[in-house]
Amino acid sequence: MQIETNAIQKETKSHGNYNFPVLVSHESLRKYESGSFLWHWHPEIELTLITSGKMRYKVNNEEFILKEGDAIFCNSGVLHSGSMIALENCDYIATTFDPKVIYGFENSIVYTKYVKPVVQDFFFPVVVFDGSEDWHKEVISIIKDLIEKNKLETEEKELEIIICLQKFWKLLFQHRKSFIKAEVETNLDFERLRSIITYIELNYENRITLDDIAGKINLCKEECCRLFKRCMNTSIFDYIIQFRIEKSARLLKETDTSITEIAQNVGFNDANHFAKIFRREKGMSPTQFRKG
Repeated sequence: MQIETNAIQKETKSHGNYNFPVLVSHESLRKYESGSFLWHWHPEIELTLITSGKMRYKVNNEEFILKEGDAIFCNSGVLHSGSMIALENCDYIATTFDPKVIYGFENSIVYTKYVKPVVQDFFFPVVVFDGSEDWHKEVISIIKDLIEKNKLETEEKELEIIICLQKFWKLLFQHRKSFIKAEVETNLDFERLRSIITYIELNYENRITLDDIAGKINLCKEECCRLFKRCMNTSIFDYIIQFRIEKSARLLKETDTSITEIAQNVGFNDANHFAKIFRREKGMSPTQFRKG
């Protein structure tokens, strides 16, 4: 499986429902063909608690190694991805929620004073809670309490969950200024980054040139490469290769399509070259991966 996204890399999965937009889901990286979920974003807030193993978690241009017991806050609209470390599984619980459950209605004082300054703060994309500070421990405790409350079918279940989220938000708001730092990147940089990733998503089956990408975001080729490298810690074409290999892994597991045809479907003109790159990225041949 892999996270389903639309043409602009927004996740299409529903996080709760309109009446109560909160989703608590137990997840495992081994459910994904490659042991990783690809770059995506959503307008909801996400809290992830690691329950076993370790995860390499990337947010915009930052990378974190999360271990069992750690939690992470990912802000609204932020690009993020996660992967196994040394091919070892990681189990985690993701709590995804629309911040409306905290502020109630647009332009309420809770929204304008406490929620808007956080969700619209481009320089506050992520916080890792590793227990190194007392308030980290309190946040982790609140997340665990929320998860337990979600298991119960009581009359007050939704109220209990909202109370947990409001407790969390209060702590986050109180401490957020200590995390905000001046960055070289701007909001425009990450809008351009999203555009590049979207272009790759829509065109990975075909030949992609640097001229195509640079023209899409109205930058010269050199600046386009620098921007992507700075924000993603990898080159554009390394990312394209990784993206194509992830797409091919899904096809290998979920279809009976020939390896030659899969190679063509993900943008490789030569099946032998595809097999060589696949082995380099996955440590095994496409045939071995399909049988595994």
